[in-house]
This record gives sequence, structure tokens and C-alpha cells, in this order.
Amino acid sequence: MPIPRLQIADCALLVIDIQTKFAKHIARWDFLVANSAILVQMANELAIPVIVTEQSPQSLGHTTAEIAQCLSKNTPVYSKTRFSAFTSDVAAQLRSLNRSQVLICGIEAQVCVLQTVLDLGANGRQAFLVTDAISATDTTQIAPAFRRMELANAIPTGTLSAMYELLQDATHPKFKACLDLAKRIQSESTHKTN
Repeated sequence: MPIPRLQIADCALLVIDIQTKFAKHIARWDFLVANSAILVQMANELAIPVIVTEQSPQSLGHTTAEIAQCLSKNTPVYSKTRFSAFTSDVAAQLRSLNRSQVLICGIEAQVCVLQTVLDLGANGRQAFLVTDAISATDTTQIAPAFRRMELANAIPTGTLSAMYELLQDATHPKFKACLDLAKRIQSESTHKTN
């Protein structure tokens, strides 16, 4: 049985609902935002398409500035009211990009992220959960959500792990640029735990 491995040519990054209005409510918000911004920058370096969703932006605002400023001008940003980010727009975008692997960061683990993962799996796509870039308001909900998603064949990973898996080799032409991002991740982790 083949083991799913992240591949640059088959991967898209999906940023789910990281909107400023949630900042005061989501656990480890700064850590989530920092890692998600680094994932977007990594995707830009590796030419991995990025797709962004925003939950009811007319009332909840737009993607937080720290992430928005990292997005390329052509990044599609889709508003939604459904909890799942696998909307018809996102599905069409993934089809047009011909990407079957979806690297996921965002909120909330037990609501929008979970329902997105279930829909991705039901539609033949492999979800990879960047666990240090996914959070929730109620931290007791995160572990059961991850467990449910893993039972639905989603694969947990971390920001650093995903980056190195995509690079595969220190001779990759983007290794130096990604190494600089990796150092920022490690710096953020050290800073947040001290």
C-alpha cells in the first residue's frame, strides 16, 4: 500500500478562515498566524498554489494582515457561509490546478477544518493537517477533532515537517530560502515557549 507523501507538483495550500475578528478568541493566535504566514511564504517559494477562505467576511472581517501581506496578488480568496471550506469555488480551483493533496492551516479545528477534511476525503483528495497552524477557541476540542480527521485518513504534519518533506533534498534550488523560513519557525517556537 503506497504511503502518501507531500509532492510539490500535486499540492495546494488551503488557508481556512484566519480572520482578524477571531484574534481574541482563538488559542495561541499569534503562533497560528506566524506559522500560517510562513506556510504561505513557503508555498510562494515552491510555486505551490494557495487558496484562502473567509467565513462571512461582511461580519467577521478579512484574512489577518500578517497573512494577507504574504499572499500573491493572484491568490484566490473565497468568502463562504458553509463551515466546510470545500466550497464549489474551492473544488473548482483544485480541479483546475489538478491538485489532489491539500495542506491545511486555519480555524476552527472542530468546525471548519474538520468539515473541510471530511469533504476533501469524500471527493478523493488527501488532506495533510499542519497541526501547529490549526487551532480553536476551545482547546479541549482540538485533540478529538484531529483524531476524527486522522480516522478519516487525514495525515498530521507540522510546518517544519511539511516544508522538508516538500523539499526532499538539500540540493533543492529553494532550500536556502526555505531554510531561512525554518529558522523563523524555530525562533517563534522558542520565543512562545519561554
